[in-house]
Amino acid sequence: MEKKHYEVVAAVVKDGDRYLCTQRTRSRLKYITERWEFPGGKVKEGESDHEALLREIKEEMDWDIYVGRCLGTVEHDYPDFSITLKAYDCRPGDGDFKLYEHLDARWLTREEMKNLRWTEADRKLLELL
Repeated sequence: MEKKHYEVVAAVVKDGDRYLCTQRTRSRLKYITERWEFPGGKVKEGESDHEALLREIKEEMDWDIYVGRCLGTVEHDYPDFSITLKAYDCRPGDGDFKLYEHLDARWLTREEMKNLRWTEADRKLLELL
């Protein structure tokens, strides 16, 4: 049986020298449960990357962001699915975000980010930053 493939977008939100890192909730998939990632999600059919990112951040965090250029793309095969993950340079909008889909969020420098347990795909993105 062929694995499901997803197109996924991630917001690399930077404020000064710090980046927004979010922690996934518990999941039946041990290799992504409670791991850290850049916020974002799956692109729906007929949706642009830009639209998907704005929608996902609004749904998961009730937050508006400014989406800039694509920083890079990584491919990753997990045991149960594969993804193409595109990261976008983003800036925070006005106001604070809420955590509807994440356990935690932290603003960290590139050096501090290395100490977190990232999802494998997002760890590959760190190397592109």
